[in-house]
Order: sequence, then C-alpha cells, then structure tokens
Amino acid sequence: MRLKLIGAALLLGLAGCQGASSNPEAGLIDGNKGGDWTGYGNTYGEQHFSPLDQVKAENVGNLGLAWSYDLPAGNPMSGPIAVNGVLYTATGYSVVRAFDAPTGKLLWELDLKGAENAGLKLREGWGIRGLAWWNGKVIVGVQDGRLVAIDGKSGKQVWSAMTVGKDDWRFITSAPRVFDGKVIIGHGGADSSATRGYVTTYDAETGKKLWRFYMVPGKPGTKDGEVYDPIMEEAAKTWTGDWWKHGGGGTAWNTFTYDKETDTILIGTGNGAPWNQRVRSPGGGDNLFLCSIVALDAKTGKHKWHYQFNPGETWDYNAAMDMQLADLVIDGKPRKVVMEAPKNGYFYVIDRTSGKLISAEPYVPVTWATGIDLATGRPKEVPQARYANGSDFTLAPGPNGSHTWLPSAFSPRTNLMYMPIAQMSWSYNDRGIDPKTWKFSGYNEVQTAVNVADKVVSGSRLAAIDPVTHKEKWSVSTPGAWNGGVLATGGNLVFQGDSAGHFSAYDAQDGKKLWSFDAKVPVLAPPISYSANGKQYVTVITGVGTSAGILSSKVAMRVNYRTQARRVLTFVLDGKAVLPATPAPEFTYQADPTFKPDPASAARGAKPFVRCFVCHAAPGISAGSAPEFAASSVPQSAETFRQIVKGGMLKANGMPQFDELSDQDVEDLRQYIRTETRKVYLAQPAAKGK
Repeated sequence: MRLKLIGAALLLGLAGCQGASSNPEAGLIDGNKGGDWTGYGNTYGEQHFSPLDQVKAENVGNLGLAWSYDLPAGNPMSGPIAVNGVLYTATGYSVVRAFDAPTGKLLWELDLKGAENAGLKLREGWGIRGLAWWNGKVIVGVQDGRLVAIDGKSGKQVWSAMTVGKDDWRFITSAPRVFDGKVIIGHGGADSSATRGYVTTYDAETGKKLWRFYMVPGKPGTKDGEVYDPIMEEAAKTWTGDWWKHGGGGTAWNTFTYDKETDTILIGTGNGAPWNQRVRSPGGGDNLFLCSIVALDAKTGKHKWHYQFNPGETWDYNAAMDMQLADLVIDGKPRKVVMEAPKNGYFYVIDRTSGKLISAEPYVPVTWATGIDLATGRPKEVPQARYANGSDFTLAPGPNGSHTWLPSAFSPRTNLMYMPIAQMSWSYNDRGIDPKTWKFSGYNEVQTAVNVADKVVSGSRLAAIDPVTHKEKWSVSTPGAWNGGVLATGGNLVFQGDSAGHFSAYDAQDGKKLWSFDAKVPVLAPPISYSANGKQYVTVITGVGTSAGILSSKVAMRVNYRTQARRVLTFVLDGKAVLPATPAPEFTYQADPTFKPDPASAARGAKPFVRCFVCHAAPGISAGSAPEFAASSVPQSAETFRQIVKGGMLKANGMPQFDELSDQDVEDLRQYIRTETRKVYLAQPAAKGK
C-alpha cells in the first residue's frame, strides 16, 4: 500500500471534507438539493441524476474543458464521487486519488496494491468500478477482496475488512454502497469457479462485520455460521441434484439500492454457476435466488421479498444491472417502484414495498420468450430456448445483455429512464458437455458448460423510455455495440459517452444532441455532476477496460492498451483548457523471422490460452484491457515469456501468475500465441507474399 501526499496546504484545502451537513447521509437522501455526488448512483435511489441546473439546454454549448489528468495503465471504466469541492476517483486495481475539483490539482494518491495481493483472484475481473462516501471517509473495494475506508482529508487508511476467503476465487469489482451507517459489498467469481454468492455489511465507521446473506442455498443440513434465515430452506426446494458442489452462483457483483422509507436494501443477483442449468441443477427448478432482486431488512439482513426475472437461469442473464427507485403514478394511483433492465431484454417496473410485478416489456428483439405473465411474474419461454439435446439456439439478447453494467439514469423532472442499449445475439448449444461429469477445472478460466459464439452485432442506442407506458419517447443511435453510462441533470440534459470517442449532451425531452466533445478515445464510464465554488462541473473518465476491451468488434474505435488516453476529464461553462496530445492507436505487428511453426505444440497450447483470453482476447482483436499479443515482442523471448506467465513478473501490472503450468505448458502456450500472431501479421497488406 502506497500513500502519496501532494501539496503543503493539503489540510487547509480539504478542511470541509467532513460533509456539507452534520448529518452524514444528507447528500444520499433522494431528492436532496445539494451539489455533491456522494455515491455511485449519487443518492440511495441510484437514479444517476443530479438536480443541478446551472448547465442547461440553453447554455450547454458553452461547456468547455476545465482540466484533465492522465492516468496510468489499468481499468479506467469507473464512476467518481465528489464531496465539498473534492473529486475522488478509484481506477485500476483500486488506486484512489483525490483532486481539487475546480483546478484538477492532485491532493493525494493511495495505491492499495490490489493486483500484488490478489493471487488467484487476479485471474478474472479488471479492477474496481467505483467508490462510496460516508462521514468523511472514502470507501472502496479491492480486487483481492478487501473493503477499505480512507480518510478523505489525509488519504490514510482508517480501517480494512477482508470480505472473502483468502484463497477462494471471489473478488471485488463493484462500488460499495453505504446506507444508514452501514456499507454493503458483494463479489464476483461465478463465471469461472464453484462459487456461492453472498453479500456482507459492515459498520461504516469501524469496519466491524454486521451481517451476511447468501444468495443461493448451501448443502442441505448445514448452516453457514451466520445469522440463519429460514428462507434458505424454501430456496433449497427450488434446486436439484448436488448443486452445492458447483457453488450455485448468484453473485451480487455490481448493484445495490437502498429504500430508506422501508429500511430495505435491494440486491441485484447474478447468473448460475455454471451457466448451464442441466449441470448445476439437473432436475430443473427455479434456483432461487439467481437473477433476482432480493429485498432484505437493512438492519438484520433478513429476507423480505424477492422477484426472480429468469427462473432456472441458463444463459448468463444476470440481474446485477442498476436498479432505480421512483415514485410514479400508474393507473391513476401513486406507486413506489424499483425499476431494472437486466440482461434479458425486458424493462421491469416492480412495487418496491411488496415485490409484485407491475409491468415488463421488451425494448430490444427477444428470442428466448414471448412475454412476461403479469399474473405470475414468470416469463413465457419458447421451448427451444434452453438449447436442449445439443441443439443450436440463437439467443437474443446474448450473454453481454441488452443492457450491461454501465448504468441508466432516471430523471424525476421528466419521469423518463435514459438507457444505454445494445442489440446483439449469440448462438448457444451444449454439445459435448456431459452434465454428470462436468466440473470446474479449478484454474479460474471462464467456464460456463455452454458453447457460445457471437452471432450478430446490430449496434447500440441511447433511448428515453417512459416507465409507465413503456413507450420510447426518443432514441439516438450510438457507434458500435457498447455505449457509455448515463447521467441526467436538472438542466434538462442527458450526458453519455460512446465507443467512438465522443462525450455528448442531449436534450432530455427530445434527444437532440446539443453538445459534444472529442475525447480521442472511447468514453464508456458513467459521468457525474456536482458543484464547487458556485460552479457546476461534469466529470467523466475516458478509456477502455473490463469486458469491453476483449470485444473489439463491439467497440467503434480501436485502442492500444499501452498508449490509450486514460484520463479524468472535467468540464465547466466557459472552460478553456486544451486536451493534451493523444497518440494515435497504432499497432506495429511484430514479424519474427526466427519463428519455426510447430503445429502439435500450438494445438496443445490452445487449451491454456483460455486463461489468457479473459483479458487479452485473441491476437489481433484486443481492444484495450490488456496488451495486444500481435503487437508484442514478448512471446518471441522464451525466458521473458516464462517469467511473466509462470514467474509472476508483472503481477503489479495486473498480469496474473500461472505457476500451475509446467514449462512445457508455457512453451506450448507461447507456440500457440506465436502461430496465431503470425496469421495476423500475414493478413496485413504490407506482409502479403512473405
């Protein structure tokens, strides 16, 4: 862990950091008029809405760059927070920085050494996506499973809690959420190992553990050493076989929403482990609480209600997408609702006091179901959707979802949801998979028990959807099949970045583009807005990371991992700053005249390459989450390659260590990469005939 303090006047510059009010949750209350942005979605209701209106439709054309700050390599797709004129960011593997918001002066930096400490947990996940604030403390999760509170003034650690097992495969990627003096965090890991999901709450002042709730039941007849909830006995009845040997899944890796009125914390849960239900629960069943909203008593962690989007989930249709609270008038009556668009292509409006479904309609083409039964809340699945008997099924939306983890925004001024939407389909089958013998390998490579292939990429759009009528009020196309998180403001504006390098502001009423900034690199992270010294600011972080970086066909601009411009950009009316020079995303493919193909070795190396694909993708298609193999000279050196892959030489950079591989495995892997790299090189126009 490394702390760097900048500036002799640090304590004076941060004198107001304990919060604008003696009430530490004042900025988190929905509907407050304050100018801070104190949580990932701003307030408890996760609306990603700022009431500020100094920047508005009439003058947004005058918005200009106030300052920028260049970040080092590491995941940049993260949401900042801002409190009393100080901007806080967490990027990479939880490197936290504090900036003077008006000037961009770096006040302090704390490197929590997440990559170095993660061990096996480094093998999946790309770093942190946000942070939280409570009573003068910045709270952040770390890839290795720690939850850490940092003093907002000094940048020094206040407390640390280990939220997962030291040697399990669970890791943290989400922003923590704070509510009523408590902080809640979940974890990932269900795509690659036998993982059973849970959430844990801690005292936000001390880090003391308060309660834990498991999202799927464990082995019958056993308890978890926690406060036991009898609901798990009911949940167990919805599973079959020895599901606990596969973990079950249900990881809460991204989203939490707090309803203060009822003192309820809402959890969005993930997919099954593995994806294929015939493996983990061979007799079928709903498999509670996969792909659900689970409502818990915020004080005790006891189950209140749940709503399951996809009973018996079998496609990676997790429900860990953002959930917004709102008060709407439906059929002439006021309703307190929670809204979510999970991966499956439907937009749901649910009564947040009871969990009863109010409405659900598709907003993209859907092939797996013909609708949602409002009486039962269950989907009307098409018979072939579960790819039975080895048959192919074209699934739309695909496993990336029609709505990813990048958040929507809801404006209580317009009562519209502004949603980043993707349209794509994938082919599913499970040929060659024996449900009776399949098991996780234990190497933390992505394992789903399903064969999937990208089928169609149709593009993306930003849409304004009325949650009462489910009608689209307007929609604008965005480049590629990934577009950025969304911010709505009281100035009748909607901000969003795209994968072609634009950061734009739209009229919230009709979708007219009113302003755009060329960031020279994809802008996918969620923006925020806040005030400092009487001025309204808008901040967004640029660059590509997470799964967007291995799906280059879905990103409109090619980027280079080493040279892409990862930056903090802050805007203000009449800002005059100039963006620094941005290097062109060049790829110099490495010709290797000494290479002698060995087809047998390369064929063996294809198997361990699965571990590499999670970050690097295949040679020639990587888009920024890790170095591009085809443009790297590292595989040409046997010793350097071995030291990196097996010796862990670059763990601090986020490159996992694979010490379980034999020297022959490493050489076969190197041969496979060199073989595939040569194909990329020979495909270049200048290499024809070589």
